[in-house]
Amino acid sequence: AVLQTAEKNGKYAFGWDSDMSSYGPKAHLGSAVIDWSPYYIASVQAALDGSWSAGAGKHSWWGVKEGAIDLVSLNAAVPAEVKARVDQVKAGLKDGSFVIWKGPIAGQDGKEVLARDKVADDAFLQNIKFYVKGVEGQVPAGK
Repeated sequence: AVLQTAEKNGKYAFGWDSDMSSYGPKAHLGSAVIDWSPYYIASVQAALDGSWSAGAGKHSWWGVKEGAIDLVSLNAAVPAEVKARVDQVKAGLKDGSFVIWKGPIAGQDGKEVLARDKVADDAFLQNIKFYVKGVEGQVPAGK
């Protein structure tokens, strides 16, 4: 519905979880897709060979590097230099040379939450309960 509405109103939008270009071909800039099959294949293989384990504090952070996330079907309206930068960032995510969560990051109050050049670890990522500097509003409180 988002892409259809965007197309109807002459706007751009992104698809999520699958290639949604068919729902609004002119509006669709690209889709972030999630493919669980690499995770499931690796997990089932680990269970079969006896190396799988579970426990408190164990999390799986699968992304572009592992083939579980991708950005696909970039619109022809996206400039070539932007497409090249997307490819560059994806390659960096795959080989580890590009890191998303790297400091400095300041919280909404302006205080540093991640120091310059420090890469966020799992504990940091699991405990993000703040907005970054420049974002207005309050983080929803819940149980």
